[in-house]
Amino acid sequence: MEFRISPEDRVGAQPAAKRGRKTAAKRTGWGAKKVEPSMGAAAVGSFVDDERSGGAPPPKKPQRGKAKPAKAKRSRKRNTAGGFLMRLFYWVFILAIWGGIAVAGIVVYFAAQLPASDTWAVPDRPPNIRILAADGQLISNRGKTGGEAVSIRELPYYVPAAFIAIEDRRFMSHFGIDPIGLAAVALESLKAGGVTRGASTITQQVAKNLFLSPDQTLGRKVQEAVLALWLERNYSKDQILELYLNRMFFGHNSYGIEAAAQTYFGVSARNLSLAQAAMLAGVLKAPSTYNPKSNPERAAQRQKLVLQAMAEEGYITQDEAKAAAIDPGQPIRTKVAGAESYVADWVESLMQAYIGDIKEDVVVQTTINWDLQKQAEFIVKEAVAKEGPKRGFSQGALVAMEPDGTVRAMVGGVDYAKSQYNRAVTARRQPGSAFKPFVYLAAMEKGYTPDTVADDAPFTYEGWSPENASRKYNGPVTLRTGLAYSLNTIAARLAIDVTPQVVVETAMRMGISSHMDAVPSIALGTSEVSLLELTAAYAPFANGGNGVIANVITHIETASGKTLYDAVPAGPGQVIAPPILAEMNDMLQTAVQVGTGKGAHLNGWPIGGKTGTSQKARDALFVGYTSHMVTGVWLGNDDEKKTSLSGGNVPAQIWTEFMNKAHQGLTVAAIPGGVTQPTTADLPMQPMMDANGNPVLTPDGEQVYEAVPQQYLQPAQEAPAGDVLGQPQTLPPEGQLGDINGIQPTQLEPQAQQQVYMQPPADVPQQQQPQPIQQVEPQKKTTVVDIINGIFGN
Repeated sequence: MEFRISPEDRVGAQPAAKRGRKTAAKRTGWGAKKVEPSMGAAAVGSFVDDERSGGAPPPKKPQRGKAKPAKAKRSRKRNTAGGFLMRLFYWVFILAIWGGIAVAGIVVYFAAQLPASDTWAVPDRPPNIRILAADGQLISNRGKTGGEAVSIRELPYYVPAAFIAIEDRRFMSHFGIDPIGLAAVALESLKAGGVTRGASTITQQVAKNLFLSPDQTLGRKVQEAVLALWLERNYSKDQILELYLNRMFFGHNSYGIEAAAQTYFGVSARNLSLAQAAMLAGVLKAPSTYNPKSNPERAAQRQKLVLQAMAEEGYITQDEAKAAAIDPGQPIRTKVAGAESYVADWVESLMQAYIGDIKEDVVVQTTINWDLQKQAEFIVKEAVAKEGPKRGFSQGALVAMEPDGTVRAMVGGVDYAKSQYNRAVTARRQPGSAFKPFVYLAAMEKGYTPDTVADDAPFTYEGWSPENASRKYNGPVTLRTGLAYSLNTIAARLAIDVTPQVVVETAMRMGISSHMDAVPSIALGTSEVSLLELTAAYAPFANGGNGVIANVITHIETASGKTLYDAVPAGPGQVIAPPILAEMNDMLQTAVQVGTGKGAHLNGWPIGGKTGTSQKARDALFVGYTSHMVTGVWLGNDDEKKTSLSGGNVPAQIWTEFMNKAHQGLTVAAIPGGVTQPTTADLPMQPMMDANGNPVLTPDGEQVYEAVPQQYLQPAQEAPAGDVLGQPQTLPPEGQLGDINGIQPTQLEPQAQQQVYMQPPADVPQQQQPQPIQQVEPQKKTTVVDIINGIFGN
């Protein structure tokens, strides 16, 4: 038998179809006939196991045709869906990579605009000025923050807990940025179609407040996040929370928890209740909207949210949250800024002069008597509320000091919350007749005496014609009477005689520091002064003639206890000679005994003082003193509208009420440097009768009394002939005075022997006018005043 082996039958041989076409074409005979087309699926899987060759079955050929099994269709669908998801994932991944690169680029770009990280440091907190009353009572905090910094360890546990619960629940666990919080806010905002709330952590808020502007921009938010990470890396959670509580703005010029606690509740943050702590935590979302002063209802609603958040976080129980919540109808008690705030403003304005630039927290001890301060505030506010609508005034001020210048109380207005303008220190108003004591003092120093007689009559001097308030004139009167009843013509004659410049110098020596024009009208108090300096200028009358400097600060130290300032006694020394002081006290005591200041009285205490009423009663004042205290009162309007006041009515009433409070429990004492002879205050009083024999009444219907001075009036010194204009004259037997500021006294001036008579200045050309009238001094003695004048060149 013949066997033929084709090339396909050889070990490792390939089918003929895989050979080149040229080889196949040469093939002839049996081998060529063996090549047959495949027969479908059955042929695909059939092969002859050639044990000799050990060959593998031939590879399957791809099937062709239109018909496909159903199973193959389902597989193709799966493959198509899987491919789409794979492609989606792929592009999402690609976009995420590019997005990350873009975000990183933005972060790097804006972070690069920050200073080098090795220069980053938490800025120092602006220094606080803690102002205390004489007994240690907190008056107020001043400075840019409005309160001192407090340690988180000094606060009740629920104070920081309230802020964490409402502002950043995951504060203790996140790394400065809260991804969970960001995601929650993002979803919330997508559903709402807009930004619903912020997602800044407490750390981010600290970063923004310490280093950045409040601008809501992408760059600022990126920088905020970068700085938050830096803070978390360099500070503990407690330190960051402490920075937060001491730096955040709570409204009403309050920065920090201590300032907010004092501003809204009048307590230290160390003593906040749970209800108060929750309310302050609620303020931070929008200080102008949720603070309890401006919007108590919204503040109460926000407080409930805070308390509920605290309960949910486990800081308090639900029962504690309900107990601390403010009832809807319950008013929120917040601190009302009182008149002591005017004192605090004044003290703050003095700090630069006392210790220079303030670089750390300081504590200032003042001279303010807290009880008297509150009494003064109450009395002034009550008087303005009661009398203001009737008499047309809306403001008041009061200054009370001891005779050495130590300020014990000061009221700068009736409502500090509505107006911070200090009418006791900052305001300059016309004092009116309250300025006249300085005119009379200059005259006494020139040689006049309280018993010198002058003519109360109209006159004109260089075009100026002073008039009495009543438009009535009384003829010859003593200077004592002229001051007591505030006769303008008498003061004007004295000012012209001693010269306005001497009056200005005298007032400055006594303590007036405001600018004064040296013109004749200064006699009537036309130059504007502050109530503080006017009151201090009366102090020499009460202390034996020594000038004073009003003082409110006794001690300044740092928060750590380092002394920066201690007050020492200071002042210009003796500014009134004893004999002159006795004469001035004589006249000023008469003014409150029977004159325009009769409305002031003080339970047996010797007092002196003077009323003042400016033109059209725009200003009404009374300044009076005892050996224990000097007090000045001003009433009027900020817009200088006219009133129906006078210094002798409401101002004198306020003075009396306050001084009675200030002298409770004290032993009555005489005024140092009092009169050397009896005064009207020491003489028997009798009802005053008019020319028709009828009782003289005040505008309020009260009986007017007068002293019987015949027993003590001494004749004035006779002047040698030719040394005065006109001859010495005597008063009429029963000199009668007309209507003086609403009072109609009669027979005030008894007959006196050889009184020196001061003539009115003549309205004649300057070259024809005689020399100014002077009371002759037989023997001029050198006094302390002369020595002072020589030293200061007066």
